[in-house]
Amino acid sequence: MEIIPYNGNTLAYVGDAVMSLQVRNYLVGVKNIQKPKQFQKESVEFVSARAQAKFLQHMFTDEILSEDEIIVVKRGRNAKSDSVAKNASITTYRLATGLEALWGHLYLSEQHVRLEQLWQYIIKKSGE
Repeated sequence: MEIIPYNGNTLAYVGDAVMSLQVRNYLVGVKNIQKPKQFQKESVEFVSARAQAKFLQHMFTDEILSEDEIIVVKRGRNAKSDSVAKNASITTYRLATGLEALWGHLYLSEQHVRLEQLWQYIIKKSGE
């Protein structure tokens, strides 16, 4: 896999949008949620820094990421940012940024099958 030359924050910016769309599609299209309060509550289980850090830790534990994917995660995790976590520790926030960077990289490099595989992994882990 060729690692595209964007910095970690740029990858995370794109990845955040991609994951948000996946979550919305899942909650509305698959789970058929239509009440805004329930939609918001359930979306946090996927897009909060804590949730994303947890999913990334599962990926590391289960060893499902390739070496190149780990490099991208580290690029996102180590990116300098002016943003600060509102409801999470700096470590948790950086792990979440790493996951978002991976999502951005997979999307921008058109690795849609891999992106979907990892999304299905997250859905599975969210139910455990």
